Amino acid sequence: MPALAASPPESEPVPISSRQIGSFKIGSDQKRFGALEFIGGIEFSSSNALLGAISSIRFRADTKSFLAVLDTGHWLEGAVTRDAEGRLSSVADVMVTSMMDSKGRSERNKQYMDSEGLALRDGQALVSYEQFHRVDVYPDPGFAQSTPIASLPILLQQHDLRDNRGLETIAISPAGSPLGGATVVVSELSFDKADHLYAAVLDGPRKGIFSVVQKDPFAITDGAFLPNGDLLLLERRFSFAEGIGMQIRRIPGDTIRAGAVVDGPVLLSADMGYQIDNMEGMDVVALPGGDIRIIVVSDDNHSILERNLMLEFRLVQ
Repeated sequence: MPALAASPPESEPVPISSRQIGSFKIGSDQKRFGALEFIGGIEFSSSNALLGAISSIRFRADTKSFLAVLDTGHWLEGAVTRDAEGRLSSVADVMVTSMMDSKGRSERNKQYMDSEGLALRDGQALVSYEQFHRVDVYPDPGFAQSTPIASLPILLQQHDLRDNRGLETIAISPAGSPLGGATVVVSELSFDKADHLYAAVLDGPRKGIFSVVQKDPFAITDGAFLPNGDLLLLERRFSFAEGIGMQIRRIPGDTIRAGAVVDGPVLLSADMGYQIDNMEGMDVVALPGGDIRIIVVSDDNHSILERNLMLEFRLVQ
């Protein structure tokens, strides 16, 4: 049974205002971008200050409802709506709830509740945290009112992970893939002795530490597996000289194993000439008709200079 706090946190409804984004490249009708086709997107906001700081997002089997974590230590639940052409039109039924750690500490203890990654598997929601590096397991359903029911060994040493550049990504591989349903974590900017990024397969036959080649000046912010077992990595760039940027890289799933150094082709690259912001979260959504959609979201850092975005692409090759 999950451990319940003496006073479980209450979920707070969050009203949403949205506007559609019809073009990914600013001032252009272009739809195809490398291996991806832009379907549509939204910019959304709320009068409730809790909205923002989205770090990771995972869609449910119905392909509409989703769960996200905010790096402020909150759960965010909601669902997407679509227009007559099937394009994203808004998010609805949004609720935000304070997360709890194993001692019942909430978001008021930021160093313990810096939630960055999210993965869903049968009956469980797995959350990776920075600063106090760990992967906590929550019951699903029931995560919003529960402390963790377990923590997973992360295999990596705490001192090898940088305080604010730790376990940014956690993803569950498909059961029929080479990784056999294993859990994978990837660090944002924590380097091994060869200056590659620390990563690990936490369970299964390929369990162990591996490395991901870093694509300077990008940092990994999320990842999700394709149905065939390849791993997509969302990467973000920020500098005062070049501004913001994002890219999505595809790592062949059969190369991921203990001791490996993995890399792969970039499927999409975008800079400030595109409708992007501080892109932090990504999920792969397999639609009933066979289409594979990639949905990315931004973290606005609760700043008036940044936006909450949700962008949707179709994988075309």
